Amino acid sequence: MKSPFPVTRFRLLTLWISLLLLAGCATPVASRRPLYAVLSAYGPETKANEAALIPPGARVTITRIHGTEFKRVEFEGHDLLLFPSGVSMVNAAMNVQLALDHFPVTHVLFAGIAGSMNPAHAIGDVVVPERWYHHSEGAYLNPKRDGSGYVLPQFFEPPYENFGYFFPDHVWAQRDGMAKPERQEFFPVDPDLLAAARHAAPRFPGLKLRYESRDCTVSVGGNGISGPVFMDNREYRKWAYKVWKAECLDMESTAVAQVCWVNRKPCLIVRSLSDLAGGQEGINAEDFTEDIVSRHASEVLREIIRDLPR
Repeated sequence: MKSPFPVTRFRLLTLWISLLLLAGCATPVASRRPLYAVLSAYGPETKANEAALIPPGARVTITRIHGTEFKRVEFEGHDLLLFPSGVSMVNAAMNVQLALDHFPVTHVLFAGIAGSMNPAHAIGDVVVPERWYHHSEGAYLNPKRDGSGYVLPQFFEPPYENFGYFFPDHVWAQRDGMAKPERQEFFPVDPDLLAAARHAAPRFPGLKLRYESRDCTVSVGGNGISGPVFMDNREYRKWAYKVWKAECLDMESTAVAQVCWVNRKPCLIVRSLSDLAGGQEGINAEDFTEDIVSRHASEVLREIIRDLPR
């Protein structure tokens, strides 16, 4: 019997089915390629990240969601998604979750500025902490009438030394596998990303990071703290360093680390020190240092990215 399909139509149909099958097979392979979200909080940090990580003439795909602009680009074989977290904790948490909900992000990276907490550091230095704490989570309490201390709620067991009427606390958080929220002391960065930072460390001196006439340092490890406060107070700085032994203080990082912890996404945060968070005499230096110091963080993050899987 003669076939009802002419030979050419049969061949085209076969080819079409084969292409569909190949496309289906290719999808899981493509989805395994990492997509690195790269965040910055505001203008100077965003400008520095884009200068370091968007090659001249690169094709940039832009998506806008709820007013936030996401830029997808390839950098030396790495797929990157650059976008601003916005300033402070709520904006950072909201925009990280927004990215995780709308893009196949596999890792979350951040480069930006912070205030120095460790007296061993100076403006221009770069730190890559391994743990992030909330420093503004806590209770404001009344003093006792006899002056012997403060009136604590029955439910509250302070885990830290207080700063006057302010008693810091751990944050309550929950993720899959937990029956209920539990108090979390800190949120860690990803150990593999931290190892990549340490592996890249021998190249950091080649970046020639300088502020004024001083060669700046890069430190990997230690603690960072965050809260929705621009902190510029000498006494609070001394107390916070005593409590958390923090390398730096900022307004976004712990929120980013917490969202990544909830979503089980590896994260790493690079912070360059723009000021002394109140440890200086006179006006805070951030307005005068933010541009050059932002570049320090972005250039260090670029070297770390170069060591990450493509």
